[in-house]
Amino acid sequence: MSMSPEPAPSAAFSALGVSEALSRAIGALGFDQPTPVQTACIPAVLRGRDVRAQAQTGSGKTLAMAVGLLTQLDASRGAVQSLVLCPTRELADQVAAEIRRVARFMPNVKVAVLCGGTPVRAQAVALTPRPHVVVGTPGRLLDHLRRETLTLDGVRVLALDEADRMLDMGFGEAIREVVGALPKKRQTLLFSATFPPTIEALSAGLQRAPEVVEVASSESELPDIDEAFLVVEAEARADVVRGLLLTHQPDSALVFCGTREETRAMAQGLVSKGFSALALHGELEQRERDEVMAQFSNGSARVLVATDVAARGLDIKGLACVIACELPKDLDTYVHRIGRTGRAGARGAAFALVTPRQVDRAQALMTSRGVGPRWLKPSPPPPGARPTPPAMATLALEGGRQDKLRPGDILGALCGDVGLAGTEVGAIQVGLTRSYIAITRARIGDALRGLRACKVKGRAFRVRSLP
Repeated sequence: MSMSPEPAPSAAFSALGVSEALSRAIGALGFDQPTPVQTACIPAVLRGRDVRAQAQTGSGKTLAMAVGLLTQLDASRGAVQSLVLCPTRELADQVAAEIRRVARFMPNVKVAVLCGGTPVRAQAVALTPRPHVVVGTPGRLLDHLRRETLTLDGVRVLALDEADRMLDMGFGEAIREVVGALPKKRQTLLFSATFPPTIEALSAGLQRAPEVVEVASSESELPDIDEAFLVVEAEARADVVRGLLLTHQPDSALVFCGTREETRAMAQGLVSKGFSALALHGELEQRERDEVMAQFSNGSARVLVATDVAARGLDIKGLACVIACELPKDLDTYVHRIGRTGRAGARGAAFALVTPRQVDRAQALMTSRGVGPRWLKPSPPPPGARPTPPAMATLALEGGRQDKLRPGDILGALCGDVGLAGTEVGAIQVGLTRSYIAITRARIGDALRGLRACKVKGRAFRVRSLP
């Protein structure tokens, strides 16, 4: 039987000093050249320096962080050696997944995620034996420390991801309490989209003579985004958003609203007009957030309406369009919003709605970036234009990693026992206690009935279809 050749190490990352095992994993992920953030951070990280880096979503900072966490790791030691703090569960899941991918050629490395939304007792089981890397939110980490289900006295590297967002969300005191449980002799990596005075103060309290990395704006901005501003009265925003969606028909769109009430109203209004839209805001329980994000990320809904706070930490792949229903107060927030689209060589679109009183502020915002704003006049959608339904639908299966399930187990049941073709199954996301499965919309009923009638890995699981 022929064996697939192992991927060659990435020469560009090897040149930065990255180990052979990590370079090989990076090469297998398809990363040929390091991003500016990676080029600036990785050598300092490998020298053991504390690093404070300004890095936007999509800049490649997670991979730079993973290299730092894994380089000092000794898989033969059964202790938590690396800790990552994140503002949200979604970001924590994404960071943990990236670390696992980068560690694929390092045997026996265990990564655990500790966030709200999953029972503490179930997580305590996942902490035995001790994982080597823990990724979590400050509140849940504190919970485990107080219950003495987590010990951090063996941590060598601490990383804070989207530190400015964590401070904005009120996690400052929790961060300091978690850090108080760590050894004083450690390496600390701090990544933040902005460097306000609060970040300077946090860094001063946590880091020792950090190497500061600030990527020039010309490098961090994404030139493959069509940006435009539209002057709109507040009461006309919903109509203009519908018009933009119908005119441009993006495969996926993220719509930012200012408040929870506006978010709910916008999503409900879109649904009433035939759009597949979901709302994401702070009043949702964690299970509801998970279901919303699973459906949007796997193509079961085309529009996600969210508040800024609820959307923090989300790294959505293949996002075609961003619409801001009101103008952000500062440049950093604006750049962070639009930076979610137009990635990986794909062209994106970003629209900002401004009231007549905000025109001068929009002009000043863009002038500070060295460009002039492009203005569009709101116009009705083409005659007869209708929302395009999503291609996929989603099933929720009440089983996950704690049941030893893997995506291949679920795919095998769907294709073998249920009789679906592989092309009729989309993304399969296996969480700790629950899994989400994307199925082509035409076969969702067959998949639901089939999974209810068969067993997955020898067990029967409850399955339901998400609305």
